[in-house]
Amino acid sequence: MTDDANGEDGDRRLISGWQGRYFEDFEVGDVYKHPYGRTVTETDNVWFTNLTMNLNPMHFNETYAAETEFGERLVDGTFVIALVVGMSVIDVSMNATANLGYDAIRHHAPVFHGDTIFAESEVLEKRESSSREHVGIVTTELRAYNQEGEKVLSLERTPMVLKREHAEPSPERPPGWPEGVGTQPEEL
Repeated sequence: MTDDANGEDGDRRLISGWQGRYFEDFEVGDVYKHPYGRTVTETDNVWFTNLTMNLNPMHFNETYAAETEFGERLVDGTFVIALVVGMSVIDVSMNATANLGYDAIRHHAPVFHGDTIFAESEVLEKRESSSREHVGIVTTELRAYNQEGEKVLSLERTPMVLKREHAEPSPERPPGWPEGVGTQPEEL
């Protein structure tokens, strides 16, 4: 590369990317709007319904669903839960060592093919673990909305989250990267 491609002085360096929140980063009352809405497709619904053997025709039988109060198939509610929990990982549980529970799950409105789902988490509680000094326990309320702003799902989620002092991430070896993969400091 030329110096122009590397900046004025030609120096290259490894910079840490987002590594998620650690236990110390959570404060009760904080709300995280998770990035990236996701449009739910017919394929998502059909595959998930088949994978989980959900035999309710509301999810896979268009003729049946057309005769219901909704007039069309509904997206499997457990898919919506899985999607929304996944959307929250970037902010809530990238550094979790375990999920302890999902509570107070409520479907507030149906989700249809073509709906785009957005999610946010609010920190409800945090406490030290009584059995593991390297983690703390965080409880969040996870809320999901469709493109019209209608709340479609809420639940409480409680992961055990690693404390920063027990993590060893670095620009050279972020969480999940094996040693020696990608650009190494001696190459810079």
